[in-house]
Amino acid sequence: MALTVTTSAPDSTATKKLVRKSIQDEALVTGWRPVSEMCQVVTARWPHQHSFYTEGGRYSPLLVTETLRQALALLTHAAHDIPLDHRLGWEQIRSTIDAEALGTDAGPAEVELLIVHTQVKRRRLGSVQLASHVEASRAGKPLGTASLEYTTHPPAIYDRLRGNYADAASAFARAIPLTPPVPASHVGRGDSRNVVLSPTSEPNTWQLRVDTSHSVLFDHPHDHIPGMVLLEAAAQAAQAAAMPRAVVPVAFDTAFFRYVEFDRPCMITTEPLTQDGEGHMSIKVNAHQGELPVLSSTVTLQAQPTR
Repeated sequence: MALTVTTSAPDSTATKKLVRKSIQDEALVTGWRPVSEMCQVVTARWPHQHSFYTEGGRYSPLLVTETLRQALALLTHAAHDIPLDHRLGWEQIRSTIDAEALGTDAGPAEVELLIVHTQVKRRRLGSVQLASHVEASRAGKPLGTASLEYTTHPPAIYDRLRGNYADAASAFARAIPLTPPVPASHVGRGDSRNVVLSPTSEPNTWQLRVDTSHSVLFDHPHDHIPGMVLLEAAAQAAQAAAMPRAVVPVAFDTAFFRYVEFDRPCMITTEPLTQDGEGHMSIKVNAHQGELPVLSSTVTLQAQPTR
């Protein structure tokens, strides 16, 4: 086993590095412990208030996803001996969240993730294909579930895949100028700086708004737009498509097809929503860069809880 982070005495510097965050306050993971070779428990703490992941006394559903992203980044190295310099990329994520469990309390929220890896397939040249199932709880009560498929690549393979975009500093510097936000209230936000969509002249179509100065979404230079930014765009687009209803995303079924580059616009579109007998609405969100699809996500919404 590589570097071990324990629940009793976590090393904050090591944890920050393992979860791929540069700003210490954005590292949510507090520790982990093994259950078996393929099963681990990761603990995390959510702040009572967060500049991006809390809104109106509630945590964002995507804070669950960011927490499991950090947890999996940690476990690839600490539990599965994958070198720290490997680059992790999502291929598919399916998640459900209990919106009733996302209210903020008087203090920080203690979160636990039970993570079972159903596949750790090591390739001859060093890449690793992984699949995992996650059950999240908050103070012992169910919070949500997720199933993920993702890959890690060693530097030589990753750099070959990325070609001219491999260098993060130069790719980051080529980001197109910041575009204006849609009204924050249209996408479930109170602060326009946290909006990741820009208006277009086409109905149900937005341009991805990429603010590289946003310290939560981009706490260090990236060679491509992170998956969490794309998931946030899917969530905001679905909420905009459901206007004027006040809704919250409670499930995502998302496939990532290609890396999204900083130097070209990325367009987000939605297809007509459907509604079931229990008040849940499903909206298909697609993202394209040029003529190529980069993401497809079915976002399920429900009415915003009153608390």
